[in-house]
Amino acid sequence: MARRVFFSFHYENDINRAMVVRNSWVVQGTKEANFIDKAAFEAVKRQGDQAVHNWIDKQLDGTSVTVVLIGSETLTRPFVQYEICQSLNRGNAIIGVYINGIKDMTTGYITLQGNVHTVVGSYNNTGSPVYFDAIADGIYDYTSGNGYQNLGNWIESAARKHNK
Repeated sequence: MARRVFFSFHYENDINRAMVVRNSWVVQGTKEANFIDKAAFEAVKRQGDQAVHNWIDKQLDGTSVTVVLIGSETLTRPFVQYEICQSLNRGNAIIGVYINGIKDMTTGYITLQGNVHTVVGSYNNTGSPVYFDAIADGIYDYTSGNGYQNLGNWIESAARKHNK
């Protein structure tokens, strides 16, 4: 089943790694969302945080799963945290996929692994912190877990947990 999937990642640090995941996803004929070129994203950012939030909300429309591509700083980024919280509010399944082991296309380097036990928001009714590893429907490693072959299965498994 083709799914609309929202990919969340730290643009400045991880766009090249995210493109590796995206390209393997597209090559396999799967529908995707949330990839925008740098010029277009910078134009949205210049309009302010609310414009970025509006853009994120629009990109989330019609998606059933949010895939957070985890680099070294991803989960501490305010826009990523907003994407995760909005995904939760919409009932999307959420998975984390470490991408730190993918070599950057420009530098050839890998990065440190991000900490999934990171606060990404707070519960509205109590103000208690929301930790990514507590809300994720699965956390995988793209490199060691053969993400090229398995990403679709990870997404489907998470979607089924949410009856999506």
